[in-house]
Amino acid sequence: MPVHDTQAAGAVIIGSAEAPSMAQERAWAVAGLHCAACAGQLRERLMAVPGVQAAEVGYGAALAVVRAPAALQDELPQRLRGIGYRLAPMEAASAAELRRQESRQLLWRLFVAGFCMMQVMMLAAPTYFAEGAAMPEDLRRLLHWGGWVLSWPVMLFSSQPFLVGAWRSLRQRRLGMDVPVALGALVTFGVSTLALFDPAGPWGAEIYFDSLTMFISFLLAARWFELRARHAAAAELSELVADQQAPVQREAADGRVEAVALSAVRAGDVLRVGLGEVVPVDALLLEGETQVDEALLSGESHPLRRVSGETLVGGSLNLGRPVRVRALMGAGEGRAAQLAQQLQHALTARPQAESLADRWAQPFLAGVLLLALLAAVGWAWWVSPQQAVAVACAVLIVTCPCAFALAQPAARVASHRTLARQGLLLQRLEALENLARVDRVWLDKTGTLTRPQLRPRELQSGALQWLGRAVVLASWSRHPMAQAVARCAAGEPGWRWQDVEEQAGVGLRARDGQGRWWRLGRDAQGGSGELVFGLEGEPASLVFEADEQVQPFVPGMLAELRELGMRVGLLSGDQAARVQRLAGDLGLAAGVDALGACSPEAKRERVRQDQAEGHRVLMVGDGVNDAPVLAQADASLAVTGASSLANRAADVLLLRGDLSQLPLLIRQARRTQAITRQNLVWALLYNGVAIPMALAGWLPPWAAGLGMALSSLLVVGNSLRL
Repeated sequence: MPVHDTQAAGAVIIGSAEAPSMAQERAWAVAGLHCAACAGQLRERLMAVPGVQAAEVGYGAALAVVRAPAALQDELPQRLRGIGYRLAPMEAASAAELRRQESRQLLWRLFVAGFCMMQVMMLAAPTYFAEGAAMPEDLRRLLHWGGWVLSWPVMLFSSQPFLVGAWRSLRQRRLGMDVPVALGALVTFGVSTLALFDPAGPWGAEIYFDSLTMFISFLLAARWFELRARHAAAAELSELVADQQAPVQREAADGRVEAVALSAVRAGDVLRVGLGEVVPVDALLLEGETQVDEALLSGESHPLRRVSGETLVGGSLNLGRPVRVRALMGAGEGRAAQLAQQLQHALTARPQAESLADRWAQPFLAGVLLLALLAAVGWAWWVSPQQAVAVACAVLIVTCPCAFALAQPAARVASHRTLARQGLLLQRLEALENLARVDRVWLDKTGTLTRPQLRPRELQSGALQWLGRAVVLASWSRHPMAQAVARCAAGEPGWRWQDVEEQAGVGLRARDGQGRWWRLGRDAQGGSGELVFGLEGEPASLVFEADEQVQPFVPGMLAELRELGMRVGLLSGDQAARVQRLAGDLGLAAGVDALGACSPEAKRERVRQDQAEGHRVLMVGDGVNDAPVLAQADASLAVTGASSLANRAADVLLLRGDLSQLPLLIRQARRTQAITRQNLVWALLYNGVAIPMALAGWLPPWAAGLGMALSSLLVVGNSLRL
């Protein structure tokens, strides 16, 4: 069945899209972001475009959200391509293709650099180990010429990201990490080339092609690991936009049913929502009744009964029967869409605190360039003009921030692998820094600490037998309520039901060995959370009451978190009474560390208050209603079975059902931060020893390159301890 769409694919519209001249807000996937500073530069360039009213760029998710007229939005990709950034609509196919191209190109650059590095080092090795007549001069020069030829692909192809990034930074009068890398590569290659052509000239006879290819390869490897992590987050966000293009069933005026994209739904459209499907937009139930699960939106743990004339909230799950509804608003105006838009803004909001490396980068880079310049001038003026360039080159190489740049990525990647083995998937590696500083943990209740449960009421003589048979019947269905019954007890051994039927909105019915019909389903006279089991047409043999069960790992997990110095609280959209009852069972202060009946905005505001007081907040949740607060928190974790929206907002995904791994996550983050600091201290100590030696002329460029490589290897090796 064809899917009809009335909007440009991939455009997430916030506001009216009827008039092309009106401002629209669109989300774009971005390629070409190499560091957090690049995100700031891109934002400035977007804001400089006439007609752009607002722009935010998120580095972690490679996402840009721009508010501008529709005609200008369509021109943005072409305008930005000329300055090194590529934009694609946040539609899954377009964004995925953009990421694939970016990843493939960087991988090719890394392959070329690594391959050439190995060949150049192989050619350079005899010149290091041979002495005197053991290495004839003509053979030495031949090996150097081979290194020069193999260095050209590295300079022309592999080094391009650093050269382009440095040029972009200098044009904007900024100092980025690419500036000393590019300058060091150009000076090293230039001086080595001059020395190769004129060994007796003023530039000396030293050749540094092996050092050049080595540090370019190391830096590309670090960039590749970081790119993979960012692409994982960006892919999840692209799927969020793809959800807005998911087909829904709409009735035409003549009664025909057609599949249309969700983005094409308008107020007044009549839609059909099947059993187990998500209600696409806020809508009016036209006939009959059904049950809906709003837990992912509101935190309410019990299914709710809705009858004709009542409103079904967009994003809720239809658990009763297939229904016809009338849309009350367009696809981009419903509750779920608003939460998605809040998520996008949270992901592109600029962080309150810069990373450790970013805080040190600007003064460090400025000092490196100034020091190299002073070294060249000092040697040229007072010591030996012939050695001035060699000394300056050695200073640039020895201070090239390879180890400095690897300090955080290497530790983060090592921790990523360790946590993945424990069922914790890091979507944004930079979240480890915030996790290490967390002192406040807010936990959602429904689906996070508890799971739905049904318990039989008033068990009397023979009731255990009925319970066992009800469990056997419930095992035939995948409905959440039926599964809750199946968890109540073990089924009666050997019992068999015949002619099992499942009726939407009614429940299960089946015949026993005597041909009598039994039913398990909602009691028309009972509450929304009650199920009954018994013979059809007779009083119920069993009544199941809705309840919740605290997951067994919770007490131990809370104790470990307190040992780590965490203050733990509940932040739930469920009824306040149920939240306070659970808080009492867990030893939490009611009204202070346990808040119920919280809307998504209230949750986010509570986290904002903690942050304003100087706390670092970790949020753990699973619902659509948790997505904005997950994005607002300094660090966030989505548990197994979380909504897709919560998954995309979270920094960490729990792939297994045991949240007891949460203390492990915090401990690992703290270890990662400690290892990162060790790496940074080592990089600074290395520079503190090597720079004076280079300034004094005691460290030739080849030794500086070797020291730089060994420094980088030490950083990587230290990170592997994680």
